[in-house]
Amino acid sequence: MTAPRAVKGMNDVLPEETGRWQRVEQIYARTMSLYGYREVRTPYVESTALFSRAIGEATDVVEKEMYSFVHHDEPLTLRPEGTAGAARAYIEHSIHAKEGVTRWWYGGPMFRAERPQRGRYRQFYQLGAELFGDAGPGCDAEMIDMLVQFLRELRIPDLQVLVNTLGGPKTRTLYRDALVQYLTPKFGLLSEDSRRRLETNPLRILDSKKEQDREAVVGAPTLHDFLDDDDRAHFHAVRKQLDALGTPYAVADRLVRGLDYYTRTLFEIVGAPEKLGAGSTLVGGGRYDFMIAGLGGPQVPAIGYAAGLERLLIASELEIPANVVDALVAPLGGGVTEGLVLARDLRKSGIRCEVDTRGTSLKAQLRRANALGARMVLILGEDELTQGVVQVKDLDAHTQETMARDQAIRIVVDRLMAASRSVDSRPPRETK
Repeated sequence: MTAPRAVKGMNDVLPEETGRWQRVEQIYARTMSLYGYREVRTPYVESTALFSRAIGEATDVVEKEMYSFVHHDEPLTLRPEGTAGAARAYIEHSIHAKEGVTRWWYGGPMFRAERPQRGRYRQFYQLGAELFGDAGPGCDAEMIDMLVQFLRELRIPDLQVLVNTLGGPKTRTLYRDALVQYLTPKFGLLSEDSRRRLETNPLRILDSKKEQDREAVVGAPTLHDFLDDDDRAHFHAVRKQLDALGTPYAVADRLVRGLDYYTRTLFEIVGAPEKLGAGSTLVGGGRYDFMIAGLGGPQVPAIGYAAGLERLLIASELEIPANVVDALVAPLGGGVTEGLVLARDLRKSGIRCEVDTRGTSLKAQLRRANALGARMVLILGEDELTQGVVQVKDLDAHTQETMARDQAIRIVVDRLMAASRSVDSRPPRETK
């Protein structure tokens, strides 16, 4: 019988990997708290119609990539992204009536039926945020700067911020018509996907990675040629405030996103190209001022972003301690009961501790301590139990001392806490 395997593109995250995942998630949660964002948790499954309306029926996500099914005559979809669910929750719970500005962050799995590749999977994890109720441009610049600070803390090298503006609906319509007019005579030069997009979503052609499409758009008009005065002023203010924050960026006038809901400010942050290759985008986002109204809610402006957690982990040079526990209690002979009590008392002081209850030799238990990365081993043999003492073996310092039980706990706690403070005080390494 063939052993079961995970579905292609849906991966196990084993314990030796989860430490880095948890560290990134902790840094993200702390960053969001500093900026006044609160966590929201939305369902993994939503109505299929939500994504068709919010994302756009002509997008690749809705047309080709969603995991959709019908259950009891109800069309349902595993969420392919987080913004639509957050917007639905914002409307359903009338959040606009409770607060003028809402800042939410979230994290968790998303699902897209696309070809798996490095850093892109069918079940993938995103960190994202949505800000409702502020038309910017101050919150636009602050969000971009916040993300740069977060990525720097993850020690991701070679960060580059790309910004653009799509203008409002009127600007987008005028530009769409101009782009179609320019590309129609080049129809035969376009890829099959871009020929289809010329009818449904022509701005996506600008985002094509295929060389024939890149050549076809050379000389095409730019969206900036069609901006009205308000759109132009908004983008100018975003750039001015990024300058004031000291956030380096480049204007990418052909930058678009694959989802229909974006308006005005658009941004991507790329980095670690040596690790990620050509697809080095770490974060993508922008403003979507008309989605809430389009879904049946009030007219509320909004901006948000998403970052692929797997890609952040590939790009990050963040290191975490490899040790699973700080101390191992090694009972010999009949000392298991006393060992369990001793370990419980160590844990009360914040020491990660394991008790080896297998009844194996001291040599085997020391091998176990090394495998777990423990620094301290507390040995309880028959002599120690009779005398009411503990042997404390410091594997880093290569020392072994016999001391009273209470003293042993105090010494172990003091030494391990001092070592922890020493590691935490190291300054983070600077990245570009």
